[in-house]
Amino acid sequence: MEAYLERLVNLPLPLLLCLLLLQNLLVFAGALLAGYAMRKWYHVPIQRVTVAAWKIGLLTVLINTVITIAGALLWKHGYIRMTYTSGPVIVGDTLILFFAMDMLMYVFHYVIHHTFLYRAVHALHHEAVNPTPIDLFVLHPVETAGFGILWLLILWSGTYNIWSIIIYLVLNVIFGVAGHLGFEPLQSYPRLNRWAGLILGTSAFHHAHHRDVHGNFGFYTSLWDRLFHTYLPVDREK
Repeated sequence: MEAYLERLVNLPLPLLLCLLLLQNLLVFAGALLAGYAMRKWYHVPIQRVTVAAWKIGLLTVLINTVITIAGALLWKHGYIRMTYTSGPVIVGDTLILFFAMDMLMYVFHYVIHHTFLYRAVHALHHEAVNPTPIDLFVLHPVETAGFGILWLLILWSGTYNIWSIIIYLVLNVIFGVAGHLGFEPLQSYPRLNRWAGLILGTSAFHHAHHRDVHGNFGFYTSLWDRLFHTYLPVDREK
């Protein structure tokens, strides 16, 4: 893996840019396909995606590509350090990345909602009161860059396992898609729905945030909202 990454970052910059853009486009396409397939599977109506949403979504992809290139170059020059072993360290590093990013994004999200940044930046995302999968990528460029910079800061802060980084990135997309499905698929599994709702940022949890901007600022968990009293009850608890 390390040798592969070294070959990748030593490619000519235009070629590296094209490859990382393709990677981010595949993530974009995969997230949308999974999200809309879930809506179809559960017989949830699929609204037409507007041209404006496509444009903003593709701009988000471009910014994510810039963040990815920045991370690659930071690793190339030694500012980001990674390990490549297997074993229990993968679990430990994954948990650190998961909860550290969840906490930082909660703080970032809370600050946005309680400052001028809400109207200037975040209101765009909240035009979707009932989100659909494309809304995962309908973000103001400042917000997209902000989340990307938080991720780079986490990577810069320590040495993490490459497999943990990959697992975290996959989980990030899964939770992002789930939060913007516009319905709660776990309702078909009451016991799992009840247990997941105790800590995880489920579809219903994030949907409640789109309906009421005064709470549920977490992304992957409801932990910080419960701790700082910003938790909004969701449909499963009414």
